[in-house]
Amino acid sequence: MKLILTAAVDNLGLAGDVVEVKDGYGRNYLVPRGFAIRWTRGGEKQIDGIKRSRDAREIRGLDHANEVRTQIEGLDVTITERAGENGTLFGAVTAAEVAAAIKKAGGPSVDKRSVRIEKPIKAVGTHTVGVRLHDAVTAHIRLAVNAG
Repeated sequence: MKLILTAAVDNLGLAGDVVEVKDGYGRNYLVPRGFAIRWTRGGEKQIDGIKRSRDAREIRGLDHANEVRTQIEGLDVTITERAGENGTLFGAVTAAEVAAAIKKAGGPSVDKRSVRIEKPIKAVGTHTVGVRLHDAVTAHIRLAVNAG
């Protein structure tokens, strides 16, 4: 099955790429979740639009990614969550909350899909979270989770 990716999919490609996948994977996973659309001859115009929008918000090159990494790693990022008396959170900190906290701390806009949380954050304290900026560049921030 030939598809046009509308979002980045791990181990498959980036938005705007034309990929060949097995029928079940495309029909049951990629298309229903909005990660891809069926390839058609008219879809070539959509590919150009998808690639233009991807280039507009993408980090431009390795040097730019390193600049953004130094900027992000210098931030004091804090999130306030509801927690019990023993310091356990009611729920877990999400990637979207981390991205919003980076922006609130004065950092650049970061896509929530680039935030890498190794283990779910379910306790008050200081945690390390990765932010993938480029294929070769990952920023590691110290995230302070406070009870609120």
